[in-house]
Amino acid sequence: MSPTVKPRYQQLKEMIIARISSGELRPADRVPSENELVELMNVSRMTANRALRELTGEGYVTRTAGRGTYVSDFRAKSHVLEVHNIADEITRRGHEHSCEVVRKSRQRARSKIARALHVEQGVDLFHLLLVHYENGMPIQVEDRHVVADFAPDCLSQDFRDITPSAYLTKISPLQEAEQVVRAVQPNAAVRRRLRMAADEPSLVVIRRTWSHGRPVTFARLHHPGDRYELTGHYSPPGTPKSTTGNVVDLEKLQP
Repeated sequence: MSPTVKPRYQQLKEMIIARISSGELRPADRVPSENELVELMNVSRMTANRALRELTGEGYVTRTAGRGTYVSDFRAKSHVLEVHNIADEITRRGHEHSCEVVRKSRQRARSKIARALHVEQGVDLFHLLLVHYENGMPIQVEDRHVVADFAPDCLSQDFRDITPSAYLTKISPLQEAEQVVRAVQPNAAVRRRLRMAADEPSLVVIRRTWSHGRPVTFARLHHPGDRYELTGHYSPPGTPKSTTGNVVDLEKLQP
């Protein structure tokens, strides 16, 4: 049996990705245009267009009308976007996780939260307020809103045994996440729950997660500045986005 020959547009894509991965093409370098690919690679315009279109959708290149196609600046996009269950993070460090449930309630969506979750004001949401501990020391205040019709049994869960992240992932696998990380001076309630000094800043992760093509949770995760850090590993993008959410919108939502 003869081996399957890859479509020509796929061969073009892999050639350009290989040049990016090897460093031959660096961030902001110009990528051959459709016309150049047609001439250099002896392919049809349709084939060249599809290859560049898919590379753009997958984040490898950026196309600007009237200017051309350029390698994306991956460094500018290497935000810490991996979403982990904090209980798993603590366990991997060989420590013990525990949780205090401060509040579980049903609420009506107000303006900022409604905008974050793309719902009308007044829509039913669940509000969760928890404190996560590592070896008895508070490490995170989780202030989370969940669209009620996505997780109708949310309030019946014992979040001392299962974290909201684990519960929500069990309902439906995470599709996408957007987040902003910033240092802030926390309010008195957060400072008290995290046992923070009066002048100590907190690290806040503002996170929105998506499932079935819509945002379903919005969380503000507060951490003491001297007891928490974010690390990450980045690989070039390879999965097309299914949403058009803009992280800049999240930056306007104050913690």
